[in-house]
Formats: sequence, C-alpha cells, structure tokens
Amino acid sequence: MRPATEFFAARQDGHGHGEEYTRVWIPDPEEVWKSAEIIRDYKEGDRTLRLKLEDETVLEYPINPEANELPFLRNPDILVGENDLTALSYLHEPAVLHNLKVRFLESNHIYTYCGIVLVAINPYEQLPIYGQDVIYAYSGQNMGDMDPHIFAVAEEAYKQMARDEKNQSIIVSGESGAGKTVSAKYAMRFFASVGGSSSETNIEDKVLASSPIMESIGNAKTTRNDNSSRFGKYIQIGFDKRYHIIGANMRTYLLEKSRVVFQAEDERNYHIFYQLCASAGLPEFKDLALTSAEDFFYTAQGGDTSIDGVDDASDFEKTRQAFTLLGVKESHQMTIFKILAAILHLGNLDFRSERDGESCTILAARICLT
Repeated sequence: MRPATEFFAARQDGHGHGEEYTRVWIPDPEEVWKSAEIIRDYKEGDRTLRLKLEDETVLEYPINPEANELPFLRNPDILVGENDLTALSYLHEPAVLHNLKVRFLESNHIYTYCGIVLVAINPYEQLPIYGQDVIYAYSGQNMGDMDPHIFAVAEEAYKQMARDEKNQSIIVSGESGAGKTVSAKYAMRFFASVGGSSSETNIEDKVLASSPIMESIGNAKTTRNDNSSRFGKYIQIGFDKRYHIIGANMRTYLLEKSRVVFQAEDERNYHIFYQLCASAGLPEFKDLALTSAEDFFYTAQGGDTSIDGVDDASDFEKTRQAFTLLGVKESHQMTIFKILAAILHLGNLDFRSERDGESCTILAARICLT
C-alpha cells in the first residue's frame, strides 16, 4: 500500500539532524525500478511529482492520487541489507528486489529470510557453504540465531519434528533454474548428517543415492538451466523414535515425456542418454551398438550435445554406483540400459506410410543392429 500523505513534503525530518529528500522508486524499462528523490513539495491536485534521479536527471513524473497511483517509498539506508525482509519499513516489490540485490552483490549472501520463508538466489556456481562443518554449525541452532541458510530451515523442521512429534514439510518452489533441485539435495544432506542411522546399514547414504539416479533419468538441459528437473517430486524421509533415518520414498509426477522424442534448439534430451553414449566404449556395452550422441536423432535435435563443465561419462559412473548402492542388480541395470539404447536406435528409423493408411514400411536406419 502506498500512503499518499507521505508525499506532501519534498523533505522529511532527518531525526533532528537536518532534513533530507523523500526517496521513492519508479518503474524503469531497463533496470525494472529506479531510485529518485522528490525535490518539490507536493500540493493537493498536482498531477506530477518533480523527481531527481541518481544521475542528477530531473523529470516530471505523472501521478494519479485518486487511483492511489503513487511511487513506492524507499526504505532508509540503515535498513538496506537486512537478512529478514520483514524488518523493512516498506515491503513491496522494489524494496524486496533492492534488498536482495544489495545482499547478493555487496555482501555475497544468496539467502535472505522473509519471516519463516527462505528466499534463495541461484549464483550459478559452487559455493563453499555446504560442507560438513557448516552442517554441524547450524545443527541445534535456532532459525534466527545465524545467517539465513537452507540448513537453518532444515534444522528448524528437524527440531520441530523431535519436539512436537509431528510430521514436518519443506516446500521448495521457484521457476526453472531457481535452484530447487540443489536446495532439496542440500536439505536431504543435512537430514542424512544429523539424523544418520546408528547401525551399519548406511540408510542415509541410500537416501542421498536417489539424487544422481533421478537427475540422470529425469533432468535435462534447457535454455534456462543446464540441469532442469522435468518432473515434480515429493520426497518423504522416515525417522525412528530416536530421530535416526530409517528410510525414504519418492513420488514423481508430470514427467515431460515429449522430451524423449523432441528437443528445442540449444536443449538436450534426458542426461542418461548422453551418459550412455559417452560410455559406449565400455566392454559390457558392446552389444548395445552405441556411438556418439551426435549420431542419434533423439539426442542431436537441439544442436550441441555437450554441457560446459559436465563430464557425462563420469556422471554415468555415479549413476551406476547409485544403482548398486540402492540394491539394483547388475542384470537389472543392464536391462534398463538396453531399453534406453533401444529408444535411441528407434529414433533413427524412418517410416513411410502405405497408400492404404493402415501400414508402413521402414525406409532406412542410420545404424543397423544385428
């Protein structure tokens, strides 16, 4: 809400230490929001405000008091950079964006609270803030005692589960490329560390092992995200009476099946297909007749088949290790890989419909199988 009464004076009392201009935010097509100062007193009935931008440009800004179309007020500098958005005097879009920008660019903080909600900015690079020492630092701490972090949210859920003996939920949401997959993975890592099983079954390792499998089969490169989840998932982690992990299950839904047969320009199919092609030289894959990803229609439609900084062969080895850790037999793994290879080969078949419209013939296959 924009209180119009605060615009009647161009100057505000500076807490007994002189006066300063009232500062506001106005829309900008390039920067989204620009800061400005009101340099002329507002009089009732005025249809413009005289503003001065940060570059000293003076402009007449049109307003409509009857429709409450007034600029957003800017927060005092002393509040800018707060680690909780609810501490701001004015909580609106430009104030939120500016506070997040200052914390990210000037303080290198990617996390900010908004009450019990954690706002995260994806830095698109690995940060040294998720190690085991950081997990232990947040374990046992109250949510507001330390800097905002995904581990603080996970600790709060874990603590409330133990205290109230009630199920807890963490909802991770955001647009494509926001970092949902990674955030969920770090939360699971926290639970695996603080709620590790006391036996030698390594349950917590098995819980974490689901990530490389789900990412290889359900994630793909898009124009906005090199590791975009193309499905939704609901993960349940079970704890015993001593709050040790005893198991987990995952429900998936809305898989983007069309990606298997079609990818837009500069996008890829699911990672597992490229991992298989990158590992085609392995002796156990000789009968699969796999070659480079560029040779298959279902993996080459988007153009570039590689991702900068990603080693598909190495990731495939991690996928196989995860399968093994979860108890999937080698024979069952090979069955899965054969099905995936068959899909690639089917994509290289060209079909022609016969005149009767009820039958077809195969024109040619780019790769012949024996």
